[in-house]
Amino acid sequence: MKFIILAAGKGTRLGMPHPKPLTKLKTGETILQRQIDSLSKYVDKKNIIVVVGYKKELIMNEFPNCTFIFNPDYEKTNTAKSLLCALNSQSESDIIWINGDVVFDPKVLVPILNSKESCMLVNTETVSEEEVKYNLNNNGTIKQVSKDIKDGIGEAVGINKITKNYIKNYIEALNKCGDQDYFEYGIELLIQKNIPIYPIDISSTLCMEIDFKEDLELINKKL
Repeated sequence: MKFIILAAGKGTRLGMPHPKPLTKLKTGETILQRQIDSLSKYVDKKNIIVVVGYKKELIMNEFPNCTFIFNPDYEKTNTAKSLLCALNSQSESDIIWINGDVVFDPKVLVPILNSKESCMLVNTETVSEEEVKYNLNNNGTIKQVSKDIKDGIGEAVGINKITKNYIKNYIEALNKCGDQDYFEYGIELLIQKNIPIYPIDISSTLCMEIDFKEDLELINKKL
């Protein structure tokens, strides 16, 4: 098992002078520190791969024991291409990847680690127009995942898993994504090839992406 953290972007909506994952929480830790501390309970830090871009030295100096992959096109690409940078060198184990701005209770990792399927953590208590939404096939697998879905039944929370037998397929899908596509479009391309992706509902457990200052204020109230 390896983990990938996507931390290459500028995070302009939050308006910080540093990479968004280095934003401090009221607990005194940064978002990224909280993530790495949680992940390192399951793997050695060298198996935590952080994709960096904007002000990469700040992140790399803070976490020298992790593995780093640089997305040289971070200014003009989105999460699909950042994830592709990391996956291109990984095919021998299952991969869990996480957006670098997700604050979560470590308990959310248990079901995705235990799953033998490719899957996506979801929250069914909220369906915001701004967020990535999903709906289901009759067999319980994900049918669509996109910001554009009108009949979404929940939101993707930014923590996902691809099993090793489908990594090459996902690399092919991410290669077909445009520069501004999110990695979820790559998942949609997998689904179109009848590769099953399962939702794991973690609505009752703390897990939240920090996009705006209001999100930061809200998560700090919950911590």
